[in-house]
Amino acid sequence: MKRLAVAAVFALSIMGSASVVTASAGSGDATTTSTSTSTTIVPPTTETTIVEVAPVPVKSGSGRRIVYANRQQRVWVINDDNEVIRTFLVSGMLGQPGKGTFAVFSKSPVSYSPEFAGVTFRFMTRFAIGRNGGNVGFHEIPTRNGKPMQTVEELGTFNGSGCLRSSTQDARFIYQWATLGTKVVVVP
Repeated sequence: MKRLAVAAVFALSIMGSASVVTASAGSGDATTTSTSTSTTIVPPTTETTIVEVAPVPVKSGSGRRIVYANRQQRVWVINDDNEVIRTFLVSGMLGQPGKGTFAVFSKSPVSYSPEFAGVTFRFMTRFAIGRNGGNVGFHEIPTRNGKPMQTVEELGTFNGSGCLRSSTQDARFIYQWATLGTKVVVVP
């Protein structure tokens, strides 16, 4: 009759050590082997990158406000202490809206273009009336029939139809940060 050997392995890991027990049926012998493991925890590193950004345009007011430089296609969000808390590129239309000081007058989580069929966008924050009588505001890159009308990499170019297109993150930030009445300063 053949001997049947049955091996059972039991592993127990407590506080970085492990024991393995091997036993054979009918032999009555058990072998215990101890092993030791260690874990090294590496603390996360913090790396600071300094990015040079265009300064806030002169004569753009003071206090809590949003500044839009049309020729630069750039926006600055400035707090009560005149500190820039965010800046980013947008895509607008050359010369629209015209130079001046405006105020946020309306916001919508989702909106559409009354001029272009199938064009929708989110996080609309309106602050001016354009040359054609339509609202001008900040919003994410619009989609036409579900497809983005430009890429994030194209922000900073004159691709807009009057409003200021931005990344979804930046449009959401403006939408949440700006309240009705928030000052928006437009410079050339």
